[in-house]
Amino acid sequence: MPYNILMIAPTSFFGDYGCHVRILEEARVLKKRGQRVTIVTYYKGRDLPGLNIVRTRPTPWHADYEVGSSRHKLAFDVLLVWTALKTARRLKPDLIHAHLHEGALIGRLVSAMTGTPLVFDYQGSLTAEMLDHHFVRAGGKREWFWRTIERTIDRLPRAILTSSRHSADLLRAGLGAQADRVVALPDSVDVDFFRPRTSADQAEVAALKAQWGIPPDRLVLVYLGLLADYQGTGHILEAAPRVIAAQPNVHLLMMGYPGVDEYSARAAQLGIDDHVTFTGRVPYEDAARYLRLGDVALAPKLSLTEGAGKILNYMACGLPTVAFDTPQAREYMAQSGTYAERGSTASLAERMIGLLADADRRQVLGAALRARASQRFGLDESASRILAVYDAVRTPASEARRAALSQLQDGDHARKTQ
Repeated sequence: MPYNILMIAPTSFFGDYGCHVRILEEARVLKKRGQRVTIVTYYKGRDLPGLNIVRTRPTPWHADYEVGSSRHKLAFDVLLVWTALKTARRLKPDLIHAHLHEGALIGRLVSAMTGTPLVFDYQGSLTAEMLDHHFVRAGGKREWFWRTIERTIDRLPRAILTSSRHSADLLRAGLGAQADRVVALPDSVDVDFFRPRTSADQAEVAALKAQWGIPPDRLVLVYLGLLADYQGTGHILEAAPRVIAAQPNVHLLMMGYPGVDEYSARAAQLGIDDHVTFTGRVPYEDAARYLRLGDVALAPKLSLTEGAGKILNYMACGLPTVAFDTPQAREYMAQSGTYAERGSTASLAERMIGLLADADRRQVLGAALRARASQRFGLDESASRILAVYDAVRTPASEARRAALSQLQDGDHARKTQ
């Protein structure tokens, strides 16, 4: 019998980036397996065909907030509590699948009032995100406060799904006796939608290059995701002059938002604006064909707690990828990744130059990454793992539930290091 699942997404779903893609792919693959999924989210965002999305009412004021941490989120979350509770009472779900820490807290309130088991989809540290967005100051009293809140939330659900095995290890270390609740669910990718460029794509590639003013003979470095310093956007631009000096026929294609004007101005100051194109937001439906413009992909994310799902999209497209050396990047790419010293612009430039100068190596690495994405990070494996967690948390006896979750943890360490 299929499960009736209430997903809680405290964000403006769908926004064509990061955590939204994880929510989308999980909802789609669960529906493909015959499950009923309803997503409750903020009033802003983009509706997608085939998904049942319930939105909150608008706030009484107009708030042009950015993605991530925002002082407006408290009001949005209050409205989300009310909407989630009304929806749960109407749908009588079998499970609550809550994304992000705010979602887990809201989900616990709904769970307490309805008796519905709660699963928390952990996509990184709440406090680390606030630090990344400069919402709190490192070492201050507010950081201590939010870390206390975060640790409390981590103990609320029956099970926690993490976007990487590294995150699972970190959480287990902090949860002590409750460590058996944590199950790694690495990000996954649709390897049929995200595929390598073929000769049949050449006309479309040429047309897209012409549309965006990219000279047809240039090698293209692609980046897809949020434009933000903690994502490494500034590091890419700072490394670009060295790369262009070594490889004048290179072009940066920077796809994403927000801050397009800010980073465009920075590129002009660096004197590289004739080698950089900023597209702004790229709809997820167009992401694969835009990535097929690339010869090398870039993923210099600095965070040590969040996932980096864009790397899987690059891998599925057969793109050799330069990333900062983080546990998450190595978990995805293993020995087939190209790693720069975390935070080092010089190291990032060196790795980019090396790949651009070696076409044979690009081909070998791209094929290896494509194979790894297909074998290790497909959507079907992700769906099976989610459903196994659902089965476990629906088990009435706590000891049997813990045993079922512990079985799912077996082999996580071995697979992480392969």
